[in-house]
Amino acid sequence: MSKVSFRRLVFLVLLSQILIRFGSCIRPSCKENEKKALIKFKENLIDPSNRLSSWIIGGDCCKWSGVICSNKTGHVIKLNLRNSFPSNSALGGAIDFSLLQLKYLTDLDLSMNNFEGTQIPHFFGSFAELRYLNLSGASFGGQIPQNLGNLSRLQYLDLGFYEPESVENDLQWVSGLHSLKYLNLEGVNLYTTSSYWLQTINTLPSLLELHLPQCQLMNLPKSIPFVNFTSLSILDLSNNGFNSTIPNWLFNLTNLKSLDLNSNSLQGELSDMFSELTSLENLDLSSNFEIEGPLPKGLGVLCNLQKLSLDYNRLNGSIAEFVDGLSQCTNPKLETLNLGYNNLDGNLPSSFGLLNSLRYLLLWGNSFTGSIPQTIGNLSLLEELYLSSNRMGGEIPQSFGQLKSMSVMELRDNSWEGIVTEAHLANLSSLREISIGRFSGKVSLKFDISSDWTPPFVLKYVKIQGCNLGPKFPSFLRNQTDLERIIINFAGISDVIPDWFVEMDLELHELDVAYNQLSGRVPNSLRFKSDSNVDLSSNNFQGPLPLWSSNLTTLYLRDNKFSGPIPKNIGTALPFMTDMDISRNRLNGTIPFSIGNMAALTTFVVSSNYLNGEIPDFWDSMPMLYIVDMSNNTLSGKIPDSIGNLLGLKFLVLSTNNLSGILPPSLRNCTELASLDLGDNKLSGKIPPWIGSKMSSLLILRLRNNSFTGSIPSQICNLSVLHILDVSKNNLSGEIPACVGNLTGFKTEFTSEHTTLYQGRLQVVAKGRLLQYDSILYLVNSVDLSRNSFSGAIPAEITTLFRLGTLNLSMNQLTGEIPGTIGRFERIETLDLSMNGLSGNIPLSMVSLTFLNHLNLSYNNLSGPIPRGNQFETLNVDPTIYEGNSFLCGFPLPAKCYRPEIAPFPGVNAGESDDDKDELERVWMFISVGMGFFVGFWGFCGSLVIKKRWRDLYFNYVGRLINRIVDCLNCR
Repeated sequence: MSKVSFRRLVFLVLLSQILIRFGSCIRPSCKENEKKALIKFKENLIDPSNRLSSWIIGGDCCKWSGVICSNKTGHVIKLNLRNSFPSNSALGGAIDFSLLQLKYLTDLDLSMNNFEGTQIPHFFGSFAELRYLNLSGASFGGQIPQNLGNLSRLQYLDLGFYEPESVENDLQWVSGLHSLKYLNLEGVNLYTTSSYWLQTINTLPSLLELHLPQCQLMNLPKSIPFVNFTSLSILDLSNNGFNSTIPNWLFNLTNLKSLDLNSNSLQGELSDMFSELTSLENLDLSSNFEIEGPLPKGLGVLCNLQKLSLDYNRLNGSIAEFVDGLSQCTNPKLETLNLGYNNLDGNLPSSFGLLNSLRYLLLWGNSFTGSIPQTIGNLSLLEELYLSSNRMGGEIPQSFGQLKSMSVMELRDNSWEGIVTEAHLANLSSLREISIGRFSGKVSLKFDISSDWTPPFVLKYVKIQGCNLGPKFPSFLRNQTDLERIIINFAGISDVIPDWFVEMDLELHELDVAYNQLSGRVPNSLRFKSDSNVDLSSNNFQGPLPLWSSNLTTLYLRDNKFSGPIPKNIGTALPFMTDMDISRNRLNGTIPFSIGNMAALTTFVVSSNYLNGEIPDFWDSMPMLYIVDMSNNTLSGKIPDSIGNLLGLKFLVLSTNNLSGILPPSLRNCTELASLDLGDNKLSGKIPPWIGSKMSSLLILRLRNNSFTGSIPSQICNLSVLHILDVSKNNLSGEIPACVGNLTGFKTEFTSEHTTLYQGRLQVVAKGRLLQYDSILYLVNSVDLSRNSFSGAIPAEITTLFRLGTLNLSMNQLTGEIPGTIGRFERIETLDLSMNGLSGNIPLSMVSLTFLNHLNLSYNNLSGPIPRGNQFETLNVDPTIYEGNSFLCGFPLPAKCYRPEIAPFPGVNAGESDDDKDELERVWMFISVGMGFFVGFWGFCGSLVIKKRWRDLYFNYVGRLINRIVDCLNCR
């Protein structure tokens, strides 16, 4: 072959290749019928952001946004209209039937749009070539079309984040999807499928991922004849209603990489068979609350495990064996370990230091003890550490300073000891949040950091409580220019707020330095972000109230030495305020009317100041208020009618002022009230019946030391949860209503769980003196009707209030006897019935009042012996509790009883004095002699009177005996 021919041949070959390649790059344009179908589809859509602007009639639909055509045929094969933009860009409207013209469609994605609960079109089940269907987050609703089961080639089906509604769906249609590899039905209501859902899923042999969270499934079968979907790698059955143990068939899914069963009600112990799931990378059993027992050994051999979440359960015992097992893996991959809020205990094992991939360690809310192991410093990748709310203690190891990746250190609510120095913090260059100590005045941990030390970290959040940082303001904060939240309580700081802190010009979300000894004036130049909180309570700050930026929402300045008037413009300066407590200061003047501008205010506490004037009538503009406390001031005038418009009000405390007039009738609208304290004022009129008929949630009713008249309305007996009733020192009269037995709150035991129902402090007369209660107010059960003019008898029904702790009926005009059933007061500690006209004996049942420690029965008309035994042995040391009762007798009074005191129980007189014993012996001697004489005399003489024959024999015998005696005397 000549050279020319050869060159021609090479040229032709190259030319043909170029033509072939060029020909393959020429895309055929889209089919006209498919273009028309897409245009028709667009016309029925709502496109608020004009995302489909490229869809025009004259264009090539293969170049339209979201449309993909086949390079060979030009048919539309993929339609991707997923909304990756803000929600206001979501497509909506109707889906037109014209889409069926896309006969070669393999992928359809309409996810993250908003079709407002529209049902999935039935014709979707006719896309014979469809392999990918994603409708997740598109707000479809209603019944899922059964003919979706005709999509036999479908490999990916995502209907997740289905529109929440009560429509129950079937699942039988899924069994026709034999090619399915991915199924997500998150949020679809499958309640009716609970009995067969697993059998249906078991017909899908190719399934790799199954997501059925929040589907209202109630049954997790314990067994299944065979498992047909063993290729499954991801299984998510979280947030359902399973309440069984974890079934064993799960351990046949040996290809599982992720198993998520969180937020069910699974129970029982964890099985060692977890060791079969050697491919497992993620295991989440959190928030089941009933999984218990120790961590199984099987979990410790899962060397591929990257994330383990078992928080919010009832696991117990030590974690040492589990951690030791993981630490023996050649290359442990665990990055997240969350065991928070269980009942785990024991020490943290030093083998933690070998889990060198660990990034997140969450062990808070358990009962771990001991100190932090030194090996913690080996976890160079550790980013977040949560050990709060345990029982740990001891010194914090200096190896902490090696955790250069740590950004969050949460160690609060333990019992740390020792000293924290620069060495503990030296290399924590990534630290952003630190929380340590506990909210308590008991200090056991001290920070000893040089005033000129510059930390390597830049904090955003610092919370240090119950640790000794003082006496100076902590200087290590000097360079923390990114700080947003500062919480330092019980830190022993007795400094002023330093100038350098003000010069940092921070913009804070929270500033809480309560419970220190900080003093001086608070700078007005502090800046705060929106929704910010300030708490400077329980310090020694002075000067006028500070006013900062309008962004503040909560302001707690109580228990300081702030003085002067409340700023007139406080309401306009702080319009977004929700909580304000400026009580226990030295503020004077009137309450500014501008406070009415705080429309979002929920708590308003200005008690224990020197405020005067009338209560402003601005309550209409603050509808969200539920706490109002203006007590312990010198406010005067009437209670404004507009307070009755606070329909959500729970605590109204106006005590210890100079308020006058009657209770405003509008107050009846405050039906949610839990505490009504109007004591120590000059209020008058009758106690309104609507207090009992409208305020059914009332726990505390305190009207003491006013000028109320009339009787106690019977409607008060409707207050079924009331447990403090104080109407003492008024001008009330009439009888005590017998319906007091209906006050069932005095028959119920409140616990610390009820502390959220109580706010502020309350003074109660108990144990003979005025006591102040706050944190344990829920424990007080008291009825005080003293210093009135009540008459008649004490109703026996009152003794059914067996949880009553204090009953004070003194200084009234009560008559009759003390109820014999008074022994029912099983918890009574204070009983004062003095200065009445009570008569009769002291009931013997009072000896059973074993909690009684203060008793006063003086100045009545009681008579008879004073009971003995139990608490009376202690109470009877003081005779003044019985004085003024002329006819009482027995110890401790000097008057002796003419008959012995009768003890109600055997042995209760065991503590009698020697004088009492001698007196008793003399009485019994006279009784014995008298009875002996009676029996001897009438036993002998009575027989002579009755029997004549005995009488004759007896007198004959006596005559003969006398004759013999006379003869004997004559012989002498």
